[in-house]
Amino acid sequence: MESLLKVKQAGIAAWAALRELSGDDAFERYLQHHAVAHPGEAPLDRTAFFREEQKRKWDGVRRCC
Repeated sequence: MESLLKVKQAGIAAWAALRELSGDDAFERYLQHHAVAHPGEAPLDRTAFFREEQKRKWDGVRRCC
């Protein structure tokens, strides 16, 4: 039973690491940052956050020449 618990914990840790590496946890990290850095201000909702991230990544010139 104890080994099953360790396997489950390892799976949870691996899943969290995969989400962090892929950027899938970006909204949760944004909420944590916003709570610390901007107390009293309302954070973006998930849809607005996604839209702003897409603008940040893809707006503007993205080439060297």
